[in-house]
Amino acid sequence: MIHPHPELGLPGPLADGAVRVLPLGGLGEIGRNMTVIEHDGQLLIIDCGVLFPDEHHPGIDLILPDFGPIEDRLDDVQAVVLTHGHEDHIGGVPFLLRLKPDIPLLGSQLTLALVEAKLREHRIQPYTLAVTEGQRERLGVFDCEFVAVNHSIPDALAVAVRTPGGTLLHTGDFKMDQLPLDGRLTDLRAFARLGEEGIDLVLTDSTNAEVPGFVTPEREISPAIDKVFRHAERRIIVACFASHVHRVQQVLDAAEKAGRKVAMVGRSMVRNMGIAADLGYLHVPDGILVDFKKLGDLPDNQVVLICTGSQGEPMAALSRMANREHPIDVGPGDTVLLASSLIPGNENAVYRVINGLMRLGAHVVHKGNARVHVSGHAAAGELLYVYNILSPSNVMPVHGEWRHLVANGELAIATGVARDRVAVVEDGVAVDLVDGRVRVAGAFDCGYVYVDGASVGAADEALLKDRRILRDEGFISIVVVVDSVSGKVVAGPDISARGFVEDAVVFDDIRPALGAALDDATGNGVRDTYELQQIIRRQVGSWVGRKIRRRPMIIPIVIEA
Repeated sequence: MIHPHPELGLPGPLADGAVRVLPLGGLGEIGRNMTVIEHDGQLLIIDCGVLFPDEHHPGIDLILPDFGPIEDRLDDVQAVVLTHGHEDHIGGVPFLLRLKPDIPLLGSQLTLALVEAKLREHRIQPYTLAVTEGQRERLGVFDCEFVAVNHSIPDALAVAVRTPGGTLLHTGDFKMDQLPLDGRLTDLRAFARLGEEGIDLVLTDSTNAEVPGFVTPEREISPAIDKVFRHAERRIIVACFASHVHRVQQVLDAAEKAGRKVAMVGRSMVRNMGIAADLGYLHVPDGILVDFKKLGDLPDNQVVLICTGSQGEPMAALSRMANREHPIDVGPGDTVLLASSLIPGNENAVYRVINGLMRLGAHVVHKGNARVHVSGHAAAGELLYVYNILSPSNVMPVHGEWRHLVANGELAIATGVARDRVAVVEDGVAVDLVDGRVRVAGAFDCGYVYVDGASVGAADEALLKDRRILRDEGFISIVVVVDSVSGKVVAGPDISARGFVEDAVVFDDIRPALGAALDDATGNGVRDTYELQQIIRRQVGSWVGRKIRRRPMIIPIVIEA
């Protein structure tokens, strides 16, 4: 059953004995994952991540889940369970804990270490409980069991949630790499045991549901990375996620074989890899790391830099290098390795960075021309495998754009799950598990919450629309001075514009018509400055649209003198 959001009303009270699942982020997008489970008046939160803005969000730093539906119920929250340490699953935690700092956080050792470092920056001291696979914890009415899963970051977990109203399994992000770099397999035996016990509802990672077959093992890309290192003439610059411990490990190993030194660039990269090394998840060969500031002392053919920016983020190190705004001056002979896949929606930004680097003479190696990255998410074959092991009564695809969710739902149906027991829904849509069957209970208004500098939630779509207009269409300001007694126009209109290619003389055509419209209005007794501003806005907007075929922001200013 497919339920887009708009036509649904607010959910009613939860039936006795039922379980409600409320996604507040991650359904319909890749990012800001957050799911709320409710039973018997208590809430359990699984993940609380962020979404990174794209070109449609000018000036925005981060996009958060909408806490609105639960903001007045935070005392009912028993805990936040974090499946792994990626930003799209933990990045929103500081903003949630600003509202209630004593909500307990549960997750694996590495996940909690990464989130605790973020919370220190926000001056929040959390209550945390580290858990491992096979462990069970009672959190109010929720009995949680943690299951090891393989992902592109160590220590990822799935969580089975047992309640009197039914058993749920949230897979988190996972794949089924049979040759993982850290030897940590997705625990299919635990999945099978849970399946035999009975899974009433499984919430499954949908990111690669459209990709046939199985994901390539991580081990198979090491030869490709070694080849890049063997053929590089000068510096090697590797861009990857600041939390991709496995990829950084492969780069360190390749650098050791090639006799190169490694410097890490970027605060988040240095912080996260320091944490991973301290906890034993990252093995750093002796003497291989050097300070970024001392790279000038080394020959170019002995240097490797690991930095952020694999998604084309404008302020990340790699983008600044491509724009020549970084101390590292990329040039001919340098090799840039983008060791990540493209997050949907980031393609244009990434290709702009690639083109910029190649324009500077660098050789750019990426997933499109070499096998230098594999996904951390289960492909269709793996999802089918898991559905067959679990034999769930109901399925709710999570973590993905709408196309991914639909494809995942179809995979579940192909394995025998009844179509009316597959809930493909958007953020804010509440799904109730009642007597072993899922049904849509209604929907909360659940929009984007923007972090804009120091403000959280103050920016809205109207503000972003204004910013997009200013960016794309420019603006025109018109200043008119009117006599405060007679109401007659005594100066102006003075017109100036920014963001236009046309010469200022183009506005000579509108001045007479605008002056006549103002004279006519004041002659008919219009004195209110707001009404005069509206007349100016209509006259100039109509003329610009007709004459120049643009829709700029028009700022009329009427001064009484």
